[in-house]
Amino acid sequence: MSQLLGAFSNGWAIDTAAPVDLNDTDKDYHPVFKAFLAGSFSGTFSTILFQPLDLVKTRLQNPSQHVVTAAVNGRIQPGMITIFVNIIRQEHIAGLWRGMVPSIARCVPGVGLYFSSLHWLKSKMGKNRQDLGALEAVTLGVVARAMSGVALIPITVIKTRYESGMYKYNSLTGALKSIYKAEGIRGLSCGLGPTLARDAPFSGLYLMFYTQSKQAIPKELLQTPASASMVHFSCGIIAGIAASLATNPADVLKTKMQLYPDKFPNAFSAAMYVHQTYGFRGYFKGAVPRMLRRTLMAAMAWTVFEEISRSIGLK
Repeated sequence: MSQLLGAFSNGWAIDTAAPVDLNDTDKDYHPVFKAFLAGSFSGTFSTILFQPLDLVKTRLQNPSQHVVTAAVNGRIQPGMITIFVNIIRQEHIAGLWRGMVPSIARCVPGVGLYFSSLHWLKSKMGKNRQDLGALEAVTLGVVARAMSGVALIPITVIKTRYESGMYKYNSLTGALKSIYKAEGIRGLSCGLGPTLARDAPFSGLYLMFYTQSKQAIPKELLQTPASASMVHFSCGIIAGIAASLATNPADVLKTKMQLYPDKFPNAFSAAMYVHQTYGFRGYFKGAVPRMLRRTLMAAMAWTVFEEISRSIGLK
């Protein structure tokens, strides 16, 4: 991990092994801007690495179109592995990264906006992450994610549609123009409610579990470079699993509304459809790949963010 982080940092001319002289050019940058850069940088690698899980999650939540079942010993076996196999057969390995451009366009600035918003909010409260109580962590996480979620909802819509395979957009700009022409502003913001109901609570719960688990760790481990990264990553895994399961129903409703805006004009109609069609289990469609992606992605993003923050003197 330390070698990987060193390689990441070298791309930004940062030497993680040496102390940073804040009297150098680094002093000219505002802490919020540093937080944005560190957050965007940490989000890039996790977004690219875990995009296949997000693609599979979207298609699991839209089975009428892309879950092609496979007969094994006379029994129908739909599921995550089947979708992986079908994508590779029909679209080759590169198909697993379908929607990569809108994913990066959303996740990279989104993570940057989240971390910079979080840093700004904490500075206004005069606190750091170690000082946050459980309720304060939830509140800050919710507000920071809501700010970035509202700003990036058009890209979220495009990302979902790209991954579904139902819409044949040629480019990100072309998708924006096409949606605006056909559906107006409403089309570019469809599913905003469930998106915020998914992302804001996820971030709030994640930050609460993350900070509380870190506070339970002996400070000596956090101050030791050799163990700090592993501690951050482990705390991220624990926080991600709990937050992902709690917010999966909102993710299912968001997917339905963004893929079928005419059929599901609001979250209630989408919720009724899911319940009547699939029952309670329908709210947890795609939970496994989403949990894996969000947990690993968030854990990696926070781990890299913590390391880069320390390297550039943000902490």
